[in-house]
Amino acid sequence: QVQLVESGGGLVQPGDSLRLSCAGSGRTFSHYGMGWFRQAPGKEREFVAAIDGIGRNTGYADSVKGRFTISRDNARNMLFLQMNSLQPEDTAVYYCAASRLVKGSRSKDDFGAWGQGTQVTVSS
Repeated sequence: QVQLVESGGGLVQPGDSLRLSCAGSGRTFSHYGMGWFRQAPGKEREFVAAIDGIGRNTGYADSVKGRFTISRDNARNMLFLQMNSLQPEDTAVYYCAASRLVKGSRSKDDFGAWGQGTQVTVSS
């Protein structure tokens, strides 16, 4: 099973940008559909974005569409989330996850490997 480590979180002001990274282990990174999820205090973990194994197809939650971009670099076993125009409601712990569904998924139940999470706080 792939192991995942996120980085890049932090404290930013509304309107700022952040780029999250997720490093994956193993030589079959491209065999996994990948996703980003987030969890705010007292709330369920929710889908943010997903990408298929080769990076051709992506999907986004309505709340982030047009502001966030998911991408991957299979040569480096890396997954990214570029977040622009951040708002206080984007404050959460962000997790990257890997799914054996190479086409990707929006359901957290389809993801079997998770990183430890990285905190993103948007506040003035």
